[in-house]
Amino acid sequence: MCNRQLRIDLVRQQLSCLESAQEVACYPVSTGLNGPGESTDSGCTPRGKHRVRIKIGAGCPLNTVFVGRRPTGERYSELLAKKQPDRDWVLTRIIWLSGIESGFNRGGRVDTLRRYIYIHGTPDLEPMGVARSHGCIRMHNRDLIELFDWVETGMLVEIRE
Repeated sequence: MCNRQLRIDLVRQQLSCLESAQEVACYPVSTGLNGPGESTDSGCTPRGKHRVRIKIGAGCPLNTVFVGRRPTGERYSELLAKKQPDRDWVLTRIIWLSGIESGFNRGGRVDTLRRYIYIHGTPDLEPMGVARSHGCIRMHNRDLIELFDWVETGMLVEIRE
């Protein structure tokens, strides 16, 4: 049984890595601009207990651009950003979450997995500690690589206010 877990605090905009219930690392994050919530198309970050469903992007270079969970062959740069100023960048790695609380964050219109809620990289100029995402948990890329290497598939992830 995994003694590691993640805790995401929506108020503090912080992700904590816990091992045997002790915090071993902490990172600033950016969660849903629309606040907490579980409904499809809400732009909110879902609360409750989740599991890491799959890890995507192992070995990809820093700033790899993903669309539909696949690397596009692009690398994020200021020039690319200027060409696509409204793009919601998913960079470097993806940790895809699946809710485990039936009727709350699993199934129907509240299903975290079907909402494509990830922990993912974002341009390093994006502020952390401020809610600005479309519902995902954004991290700076080097922090995400550290987290990705520490996280295990199936690990418990608790998202709370």
